[in-house]
Amino acid sequence: MKKKQLAMLALLAILAVLLAVTIWVPGTAGEEPWAYATIFSLLPPVIAIGLALVTKEVYTSLLAGILAGGLLYSNFNLEKMLNTIFFQEEGGMVYKLADAWNMGILVFLVMLGILVSLLNKAGGSAAFGKWASKHIKTRIGAQISVMLLGVLIFVDDYFNCLTVGSVMRPVTDRHKVSRAKLSYIIDATAAPVCIIAPISSWAAAVTSSVPADSGINGFAVFLETIPYNLYAILTLVMLLGVTLLRVDFGPMAVHERNAIAGDLFTTIGRPYEGNEEEIQKEHAHVLDLVLPVVVLISSCIIAMIYTGGFFDGASFVDAFASSDASVGLVLGGAVTLVFTFIYYMLRDVLSFQEFTECIPEGFRSMIAPILILSMAWTLSGMTNLLGAKIFVADLVAGSANAMQGFLPMIIFLVAALLAFATGTSWGTFSILIPIVIGVFPGGQMMIISIASCLAGAVCGDHCSPISDTTIMASAGGHCEHVNHVTTQLPYVLVVAAVCLVGYFLIGVLQAIGASAFSWIALPVCIVLLICVLFVIRAKTGKEEI
Repeated sequence: MKKKQLAMLALLAILAVLLAVTIWVPGTAGEEPWAYATIFSLLPPVIAIGLALVTKEVYTSLLAGILAGGLLYSNFNLEKMLNTIFFQEEGGMVYKLADAWNMGILVFLVMLGILVSLLNKAGGSAAFGKWASKHIKTRIGAQISVMLLGVLIFVDDYFNCLTVGSVMRPVTDRHKVSRAKLSYIIDATAAPVCIIAPISSWAAAVTSSVPADSGINGFAVFLETIPYNLYAILTLVMLLGVTLLRVDFGPMAVHERNAIAGDLFTTIGRPYEGNEEEIQKEHAHVLDLVLPVVVLISSCIIAMIYTGGFFDGASFVDAFASSDASVGLVLGGAVTLVFTFIYYMLRDVLSFQEFTECIPEGFRSMIAPILILSMAWTLSGMTNLLGAKIFVADLVAGSANAMQGFLPMIIFLVAALLAFATGTSWGTFSILIPIVIGVFPGGQMMIISIASCLAGAVCGDHCSPISDTTIMASAGGHCEHVNHVTTQLPYVLVVAAVCLVGYFLIGVLQAIGASAFSWIALPVCIVLLICVLFVIRAKTGKEEI
């Protein structure tokens, strides 16, 4: 009680100081933020991420970061701070939620929540779980199945995270795979797969980041970066390694041991536990889950190429390159809900009243990710308003000429830190790719540098608590968000360290004129990562299953 009273008094004192500054120093409200395009522009995400990792509480941590960003942008003017946080046109929460693309993602989240509720209430999830338990005999098989499905759904990372989790959760639950491990597998086969898949929304984002006046074919460049995208490939190797070698470490090892003992969550925070109970129905069939999921995947892909002009004459690849993932997912989700309603009515496995009950249930199940996404988007907006992108871009451009031999490694680090701080890979692409092309207008070094930028962006996005992909993976795996972040962070850091070795090796080969042997970095990194996993297993032991 004393701690709460002290915290309240401290909050009131801070508000009093801010109010005094607002009243007595009104001129500061109209000035450019003193922190603009300085290292302090990264302070809001640092506060949010640090608090989240320390306190294990994501909502107040994000809110603290947003408040810090608003204060810095307003030069500590309370009135301007409040207007900035809510109504600033380029970063305020109201405008972020009014953005059509963001709202489309939220609508698709709700649609998927409703669909999951329908699959559960109709008995499809239970029937699929029974069927899978007969064909998937081990924990390793369950984890490999999640990975395979994640690799197959390569068109979009949001779609990947939510669909894979919805389908495979009953299977991993039966084989006692922790929710943290499920979320890690989902996250590790979302962005890393999309960034090396030529037909995906991520390929379109990279292509569009290449300046139109550079005379460079963006899609051709993307294809050439795939063998040098070390983080994406090594993440898949890491996933296979920890699964087949049965080795887990860090907080994940605790979650996995507890899951084998019967506790899938480990921590008190279980935001989805009220929606977990599988409903058994006598006439339920495995098709009651498989058919709606197949319709969801196919309708979303068709809707995405529709938005890209495929039916107006554009090629399949060009249609994906110019598609609108947000619109496509909403259209595909709507078609799937209509199909599922008709199919279940004809099958007589669900009454009309049960169908309508699933609508608010599905909405409630997605409240947590919607709240986190809304605040993460706002925090990203505050960071952009403070010019964090400009600060990072100037930092890279200033050191590019002086350290060209080490540039792939430096770009990887900078891209990872920027994506980690802002929670966006695509924003990182759009900043760093034009800079790289400016330094290296062509040739192999340009390809390698762009690849290191893509790898670093995915790495930072993969482990950032404010990344929308990380939030979606938590939602797909029905895992508390902070649990997902803290358990997968050691895995990401191991892969990132191996990637740094690989990009350092590439830089050395470029410096000594042996650029033709740059391809050797990937096999060297794969062998190194496997050796690291064997060392970890020797130190920690392997899982007893």
